[in-house]
Amino acid sequence: MVIHVFALLAIVLYLAAAGGLARPLLSGGQPLNRLALSLAGCAVLIHAGILLGMHRGALDLHFFAALSLVAFVVSTLTLLVNLSRPVAALGVIVFPLTALLVAVDSFLAPPTLPLTMDWQIKLHVTVALIAFSVLSIATVLAILLAVQERALRHRQFGPWLRALPPLTLTETLLFRLIAAGFVLLTLTLLTGALFVDNLFSQHLAHKTILSIVAWLVFGVLLYGRWRHGWRGQRAVNLTLIGMVALVLAFFGSKFVLELILHRPVG
Repeated sequence: MVIHVFALLAIVLYLAAAGGLARPLLSGGQPLNRLALSLAGCAVLIHAGILLGMHRGALDLHFFAALSLVAFVVSTLTLLVNLSRPVAALGVIVFPLTALLVAVDSFLAPPTLPLTMDWQIKLHVTVALIAFSVLSIATVLAILLAVQERALRHRQFGPWLRALPPLTLTETLLFRLIAAGFVLLTLTLLTGALFVDNLFSQHLAHKTILSIVAWLVFGVLLYGRWRHGWRGQRAVNLTLIGMVALVLAFFGSKFVLELILHRPVG
């Protein structure tokens, strides 16, 4: 019951933070950035306590627990991004999704026990988790970039567009995050090759292949940006393709095995 109370509090704080950041979209007023980010910071801390309490302070990689953990890391990174580059629209998208995943993990998902892992596997999983989260934020930015470019082409200058950061800032931050995510994804593949006994076993083959596909897509995008100045819709499309491959790699088998076949896996 205590966990449920904290979960409700985290959900309310995440939604309140998103509402403060979305104020320009709702009323045309100035965003309440400081208040909203303070509320989000409190929500993140409570969310961390919930994860520690529900999953015994361990890495629980079952489907809903993993989703909640990813949402926590993405929300934390969203806060850090906003400390250096104010992108309120990120929080408008990320924080409500995190609130939803907290609710599902706390109130709807069946209880699970974390699987025992050696420190090498924990390191591999942690790096993979951060890589996935960084590239998730990059994907949100890619969507925002596409929306901005489309609105500018059609001269749709609504209050929501003015609430977004300048196009150049969005694009610069997008490629910085993709570069950081690419490095982390490279480390994920390297630690997997070093520490995972058989990357092409029954439950890991598709994860490995799809992760390599995503790595190649993001690598091609970064090379194209450096060598040919790729930007705009091409960058958006490649970012989305890479992220779809990562989502399938990270959560595809979990969804099928746990929710359809009812065979939990790590």
